[in-house]
Amino acid sequence: MEQRHFDLIAIGGGSGGLSVTERAARYGARCAVIESRRLGGTCVNVGCVPKKIMWYGASLAHALEDARGYGFTVGETGFDWAALKAKRDAYISGINGWYHTYLADSDVTLIQGEARLIDARTVEVDGVRYTADHIVLATGGEPIVPKIPGAEYSITSDGFFELEHLPEQVAVIGSGYIAVELAGLLNALGSEVSLYLRGEHLLRRFDGLLREQLTEGMLDAGISIFPRTRLQAVRRAADGSLDLICEGGRETHGFDTVLWAIGRRPAVDALGLAGIGVIQDDSGHVVTDAYQNTNLSGIYAIGDITGRAELTPVAIAAGRRLADRLFGGQAERRLDYENIPTVVFTHPPIGTVGLTEDEARELHGSSVKIYQTTFTSMYYAMTDHPVKTAMKLITVGAQEKVVGCHIIGPGADEMLQGFAVAIRMGATKHDLDDTVAIHPTSAEELVTLR
Repeated sequence: MEQRHFDLIAIGGGSGGLSVTERAARYGARCAVIESRRLGGTCVNVGCVPKKIMWYGASLAHALEDARGYGFTVGETGFDWAALKAKRDAYISGINGWYHTYLADSDVTLIQGEARLIDARTVEVDGVRYTADHIVLATGGEPIVPKIPGAEYSITSDGFFELEHLPEQVAVIGSGYIAVELAGLLNALGSEVSLYLRGEHLLRRFDGLLREQLTEGMLDAGISIFPRTRLQAVRRAADGSLDLICEGGRETHGFDTVLWAIGRRPAVDALGLAGIGVIQDDSGHVVTDAYQNTNLSGIYAIGDITGRAELTPVAIAAGRRLADRLFGGQAERRLDYENIPTVVFTHPPIGTVGLTEDEARELHGSSVKIYQTTFTSMYYAMTDHPVKTAMKLITVGAQEKVVGCHIIGPGADEMLQGFAVAIRMGATKHDLDDTVAIHPTSAEELVTLR
């Protein structure tokens, strides 16, 4: 067999794999990326990027409704899903092509195909073996579909991006950020949406203020929410529509699309991890230490495959820091997984960083002090469909160090980044209070809370 040697091989051409190889190549390392599909991974192809384009479209639908309140005469409007999809797909295709140039310009070799680990230094792709001093696992995740009768009639978040037409009646099953994002944008674009939760709450790991405000907002927008619902089967009716069969005999009928958004699993089946002894947890995620090391020397894992903070910027940051450590002479370089900010692109969006109130009270008890507010931003003073904004700061100790910031409302996605920097730097409530407010904005509420 042909055999080639590299300093570093990344298995997976998504955010993590591309970032670790590009940074390592800057240090002069000879690197390769192995990818069996399109470059860019989940984020670029079936995640953050195309989702955000659809979110922008949904936001424009809301803006058209609000325009009348500002004196605009808005005539008959329509929405062409196929036109938006075509432009979105062309945009994504351009990014795919750019990544090929990016790798070539970085002197990183692209190996197309399915990778299988032979040992801790050897990878096989389509019968060709490649060796490396360092192998990084960065294959990401894939949507979970339950093994129930009729599951083949449904789609996942991946399938959402293949839809050629706007669904009329949609059942979204799930309560996490993918479920609420897709439910919200489909509703805004004109679908009738029903959201099925296995448990009691949306976004159960988020702060209670965010969960409550999001639920209220989705209900006000016309989304039907069914908590504590366990699905047992999907059935195709004689007219081609889909029925949901729920635990306890309850049935709902007439959906043209059923979409599963109940989580993602690590995409590791083809790697042969068990054969070489890489340790995984009960859910299949690759176990790593604080420095992204697996239990085998020379094998590392980054991104969603590790099950820690499954976000694109996290995979990028972890990959770059790993390369700094391996090839840049920075022996202690690693990603700090605390105080990672994130945004959920609901309508309105959610921004959150740090501890929830429940987490803070469990860790710090009575030293926790909460500041929060709920209001309607000035934008909605002229419209017929006001949307609430809610904010919460969580502080700890006599100095009232800010350990959590949670926002839901228009602009939350953009305003959070700066506050995340402040919190990572150890900002106190006094630091925020001592900052001059920008008026009139929603963000000013975070520096004027009493």
